[in-house]
Amino acid sequence: MLIKANEATLDLRPEMRGGTGTIEIKNHVTKADLPKNLRLVAEITVVPGASIGFHEHKGETEIFVIKSGCGRILDDNDSYLVNVGDVVLTGDSHSHGVACEGNEPLVMTAVIVLD
Repeated sequence: MLIKANEATLDLRPEMRGGTGTIEIKNHVTKADLPKNLRLVAEITVVPGASIGFHEHKGETEIFVIKSGCGRILDDNDSYLVNVGDVVLTGDSHSHGVACEGNEPLVMTAVIVLD
């Protein structure tokens, strides 16, 4: 199966999970086409000043690969600066939040795998 770039669907999430601004989610694969153990394969864009609020993952693991920009990840009780090429792994029963830092959008590939 080939999914062309122009077939991706765009989802705009204002104040996602209690965060600030509007988060752009480009779904590369529709839910109908995802294998049963995946919940998301997408590109997430967090513009300067925007964030995804702190939230817990239950029964799933989320993986972010930082593609461009820089940001801050709140990971359980820790806080990390992330840059291009970094990978963030948030497993079952762990929590995280994301904020864009800098003058350009933070762009991440995101995959959610059901545990």
